Amino acid sequence: MNNKQTTSGAIESISLDKLVAHPGNPNKISRSNFAKLVRNIKLSGRYEPLVVRPCPDEAGFFQIINGHHRRDALAELGYKIADCLVWDVDDEQTDILLATLNRLGGSDELAKKLKLLKRLNKRIESTELSKLLPQTKKQIERLGNLKMPSAPARMEARSFANPMVFFLSDAQQRLIEDALSRAAELKAGMTRAQKNASALAHIAEFFLNNSTVNSGGRD
Repeated sequence: MNNKQTTSGAIESISLDKLVAHPGNPNKISRSNFAKLVRNIKLSGRYEPLVVRPCPDEAGFFQIINGHHRRDALAELGYKIADCLVWDVDDEQTDILLATLNRLGGSDELAKKLKLLKRLNKRIESTELSKLLPQTKKQIERLGNLKMPSAPARMEARSFANPMVFFLSDAQQRLIEDALSRAAELKAGMTRAQKNASALAHIAEFFLNNSTVNSGGRD
């Protein structure tokens, strides 16, 4: 094994056949996203080092804590070794890491995400880009054409506008638009976006209130 010194410790190059999957790993990936992971590693030749620990049951082997899919992708590409960060952690710490390493990520800031996608789309056609990113071709094109809404003219001093973006089927879109039109508060001076936001919040509040009442009645 070769060691590459880093500021956080040593990254060891470990043979793939010495890497053992953790039986309690809860993280799964779709076939399409796995294919995208393979393509990204193949194109760039780069990947985030796997996080492993000395295998508690087999001397000379290492148990994967984070990177199960990267290990499989490397094997599919014909790699024989993987760069790994070896952590000396016990079973309890390992379980905590399994539950958090893939679950404590942040969320995208919409304006920056749109700019990033547009920059990429100038160099890479949507069909090819969809083979590398989590989004589909249609989603990339929709996001590329999306314009950031202007902030509401009237806002409370301690509040700000938070954009939400999601994709709907035609049937879902018709249903939601119908619900918004019925629930919209027609206040003078409100833009269409403001009316929709107010209506959506009203629908959500109604749902939560009724859910609370219903769940309370079943105790």
